[in-house]
Formats: sequence, C-alpha cells, structure tokens
Amino acid sequence: MAIGRDIEAKLGTHKLGRGCALVDDVVHGRVYGNPDGPIIVVMGGISATRFIADGGKLNRGWWSRLVREGGAIDLTRFKVIGYDFAPNDGGDACPETITTTDQARRLKALLDAQGILKVAAIIGSSYGGMCALAFARDYPNALDRLCVIGAAHRPYPIGVGWRGIQRRVVRLGLEAGKPEAGLKLARELAMTTYRTPEEFADRFDLKEAESTPIQFDICSYLGSRGDVFAENMDPQRFLALSESIDLHRIEPESISTPTLLMTAISDQLAPLPDMRELRDRLSGPSELYTFTSLYGHDAFLKEYDAMDPRLAEFCKGLA
Repeated sequence: MAIGRDIEAKLGTHKLGRGCALVDDVVHGRVYGNPDGPIIVVMGGISATRFIADGGKLNRGWWSRLVREGGAIDLTRFKVIGYDFAPNDGGDACPETITTTDQARRLKALLDAQGILKVAAIIGSSYGGMCALAFARDYPNALDRLCVIGAAHRPYPIGVGWRGIQRRVVRLGLEAGKPEAGLKLARELAMTTYRTPEEFADRFDLKEAESTPIQFDICSYLGSRGDVFAENMDPQRFLALSESIDLHRIEPESISTPTLLMTAISDQLAPLPDMRELRDRLSGPSELYTFTSLYGHDAFLKEYDAMDPRLAEFCKGLA
C-alpha cells in the first residue's frame, strides 16, 4: 500500500478567467513514491481526488492498480503528485464558473509552491485530460511529456446536451429542497453515458426486484451509483465542474509537447473522430493508442490490462 503526503498552496481569494472569484482558495495535492525521482502529475475525472494510490479501509486510491511499486507508473522510480480540482467546498465557496484553464493555473501554483519548475509528465484522464491539455498550452516549459486519456480539445455536442440535462435535474433538486435526490438522478443519467449499451445488455437480464413500484436490476444498479455519488459530491461543486467540461476549448496547434493520446473505441464522450482530430492537429509529436472496451468512457477506471503496457512504455521514456 502506498503512503502519500499532502501538500498545498494557499492562493487566497482570486479572480478566475471568466470574471467570478474563488474565495479562500487552497490548492490540495498529494505526493507518492520516490522523493528524488522524475515527477509525474496524475489527474482523473470530476469525481477523482488527490488520493491516487492510497489503499486501506477507505480505499482512497482510484488509480492504485497503475500507480504502485512495480506498476506501470512505478513508485519506486517516480515521484507522483495527485491534485484536487477546485472548488474545494460547497455553498458560498463555489464560483459560478470555473474553466480548465483556471484548473491548470492552480496546478502550476501548487508546483511553484513546492519549488518544482518542471515535471517529467502529466497524465490526465477525462476532465483531468482536459486540464492537462490546458496546462500544456499555457505552461509548455513546465512539462516534458503529456498523456491524455479519454479527453479531447473540445466537448462532444451530445455530451454537452446530456450534462445540461444533469445540471437542470440538480437545480430542480436544489429548488425543491432535495439536493441529494437531484444529484442521485443526475448521476444515474451520467452512468448511461459513461458506459455502453453493450455492457448493460451483457450485464443485466431485466430481472424484476420485489419492490413497489417494480424495480429492474439495471435500475437498481444505477440507483446505487447515484446514492454513492450523492454522498460524496456537493451539488454546487458538481454544477461548476460539469459546466467546466462544456466550456473546455483548446486549439491543438498551440500544444507542442510530445503527446500520447489513449482512448477506448467505445467512448461516447470523447469519440474516436475527435481524438483523431486532436492527434492530427497537435503541433508536436503525437500518437493515438486505441483499445476495445465494453466500459466506454469509464474504461480509464476499468481497463487496466489494456492500458498498463502502453503506460509503462510511456513512463520508460521519462527522465
């Protein structure tokens, strides 16, 4: 089990790119592995935290299958940093709007606070991949290589539509005084976009549960995912991060960092044509590595065997 150490940068209250303020901002990170090794920053989706490789009863290690001693991202060789996206808290501390550019600026502040001028690589998945692209555009001299998994230079239009519905559901929950109910329903809808119809067809047989009203096994599963999400996510924070995905725009030509792109062919939110366009438009050396998966956009959290060899090869080239 990896043991991490928390780090932070206190930024106070500051203005974000679209004009609103982030109040009493503290950037939280977590460090693992070889303290003298090449530095890799790892970022995940909007539900991910800085707890990349921790184990134990809390199971706070969302990528511990890959970030571990002897793993593809080998903690005996590398110093690995996890990062918490803003906003940290709910309520009044949540800005109306935050962008991937704002997130990249906060990550740079965290690195600066540690005296880190340059990292060997940033590996970002989903929303973390969007933020990694923004970092590479804005701070090209602060990283050597980039790996982006399941994220493109812009959101896919149907994804914007799906997330817009989710945000309206959450706002209805807030207006009704039932914020957790709104989050739960939004997450249930989101799960149908993260995974694939083929996975659900293979996994569920539409067995009826003994309940009134009648509940089917797929609905019970989606409900359980919604319950877990609602317990761990503040509704205002969700609204800010969901909108941030839809505001994401990067001109690929502005990025010269050598880049590895990875994606599941079945990803509905970062579809293959967009990933190919990103690869072709990047101004630096680039490669697109694809793999098959039933898990769609969630493949970065499930398909460790598919990703492990290519990530290990990526990391071997870091110094």
